[in-house]
Amino acid sequence: MTEDRLQELRGQVDEINLKLLDLLNQRAKVVSEIGKVHAHLGNTFYDPVREGQMLQALEMANLGPFSNETIKALFREIFRASMALEESQTKAKIKVQRKAPGERTIITMPDGVTQIGNSAFQIIAGPCAIESMEQMDETAAALAERGVKFLRGMAYKPRTSPYEFQGLGEPGLKIARQVADKYGQFIVSEIMDKSQLQMMFDYVDVFWVGARNMQNAYLLKALGQQQKPVILKHSFGATMEEFLYAAEYIVSSGNPNVILIERGIRSFEKWTRAGLDIGAVAALKLETHLPVVIDISHSAGRRDIAVPMARAAKAVGVDGLMVEVHPNPPVAMSDSKQQLYIQQFHEMMDALGELTVVGSGD
Repeated sequence: MTEDRLQELRGQVDEINLKLLDLLNQRAKVVSEIGKVHAHLGNTFYDPVREGQMLQALEMANLGPFSNETIKALFREIFRASMALEESQTKAKIKVQRKAPGERTIITMPDGVTQIGNSAFQIIAGPCAIESMEQMDETAAALAERGVKFLRGMAYKPRTSPYEFQGLGEPGLKIARQVADKYGQFIVSEIMDKSQLQMMFDYVDVFWVGARNMQNAYLLKALGQQQKPVILKHSFGATMEEFLYAAEYIVSSGNPNVILIERGIRSFEKWTRAGLDIGAVAALKLETHLPVVIDISHSAGRRDIAVPMARAAKAVGVDGLMVEVHPNPPVAMSDSKQQLYIQQFHEMMDALGELTVVGSGD
């Protein structure tokens, strides 16, 4: 063996390296196009079945000298880099993605004064469900006393059991509208299906998409074709990435006025109704310019920890919280254990008033 032979072989390796580089970049361009198709279809980028099929084909075609394990390890790194490329390119085009540290969406209500997303900590409060004029009026009066402008009240209740209270429907919305007008408040109510949009439009100021409908693309697109604010609640089984893509359906359809609500995710823990990941909420504030609110009632599922939950929500730098309040929770027709007594609501507001937050999620 001579030095010339060594240089000859090294030259062959260099030539192969350049060919591999060219092929890898060609592959990356094709993968980039695949990413665009996935984004259009609303799919996740990672497809374990497809990855398995490719690895199996490579094993069958491998003639050595590399072992199949080595080949699989090399190509898994290529797959990982390709998926990262798809995600980075798609994120750069997502409308709800924060592009600069100070970017934020500020939603202004019809009074021209009330805003959410402008660093003011907003409270969205009211009963779980609209039950009667007396119930709504007593609750709204207490909320108005503390300056709360967003009155929640559900006329349609998606329940786990079809035999439980399903809400009053349109008569409930009429009650809510009358009470809200009396106290100068805005109605926040859940829409279940796009067929309800026209009927609810004159009653509701802020449409609310519940966790069960977070990925109902037809509903999200319909809400994107009107301009009233939309509260989108995080499904208890969805990732944050899926949550943002759900919001993208609304924004990309023409409505930028979207508020994200975190309500916790399903876990094995039984002491609370859902696991509220404060770290994920903080990350969400960094990832999106949309206002973010925490639902302390559905995440806790109990009223006795409302004050520390509310303080934690404000401390993490979100734009507000949602909480259920009822004049007499034990007789409430739904979610009685998590609704606050009016006195407890006042105690929560006092605790929030004592908390000063330095800085924010922006």
